[in-house]
Amino acid sequence: MLELNNINKHFGGIKAVDDVSLYFTEGKISALIGPNGAGKTTVFNIISGFIRPDSGEILFKNKTIAGLPAWKIAGAGLGRMFQDNRVFGKLTCLENVLLAKKGNPGENPLGAFFFPGKVRAFEAANISEAKKWLEFVGLADKAEIAADNLSYGQQKLLAFARLMADGRELLLLDEPTAGVNPAMIGQVLTLIKKIVKEAGKTVIIIEHNMSVILEIADFVYFMDDGRVETFGAPKDVLADERVREAYTGL
Repeated sequence: MLELNNINKHFGGIKAVDDVSLYFTEGKISALIGPNGAGKTTVFNIISGFIRPDSGEILFKNKTIAGLPAWKIAGAGLGRMFQDNRVFGKLTCLENVLLAKKGNPGENPLGAFFFPGKVRAFEAANISEAKKWLEFVGLADKAEIAADNLSYGQQKLLAFARLMADGRELLLLDEPTAGVNPAMIGQVLTLIKKIVKEAGKTVIIIEHNMSVILEIADFVYFMDDGRVETFGAPKDVLADERVREAYTGL
């Protein structure tokens, strides 16, 4: 579904991403792991269009996206969740999810004036869809509560609902369990697996928690110093001497 071929990105004399090739299969959970500074987030920034690669090719559903602006890449069906939740605290959970849907005819004053029926139909469908995703992530009973009143873990679930509401096909999740209460990590992981199995999405995660990788990842790439050092099934990668040294120093 997504291919990166010989991607390079230098910042001055630093090789942040050095001849990296990655391949991600549709309907699977793939993971990028590695120590801080390995180049994982730079890869995410390149995929999602926040940074242009110096060279290399990126294909999303067999169409090139390297160098496209972020909004065009998002429009092609690629969504991203950052480490921080980025919810709108003063809006309700329902309102947060409603914002995800683009193309609202009510945003155009002329459209609202001349086609009120079309606006009402869009809004009714949007509300129904938003409520469906709130239920999907387990926040149906929080629909009318301001996002500021949720726990951090619940805000993470809300961010998932908003990401799902706009129909993205491939999701980039940057440390989805970071900062989440340990009691809620299992709920987040169950949701990610549900997103793949029930909603048919493809997921790529950056994650430092190796127990998370073992539980949910189908395939793992280990990066260090901007390069892919090894890849394969989670158990095989985590057993690699270079991976153990990077995470435990042993």
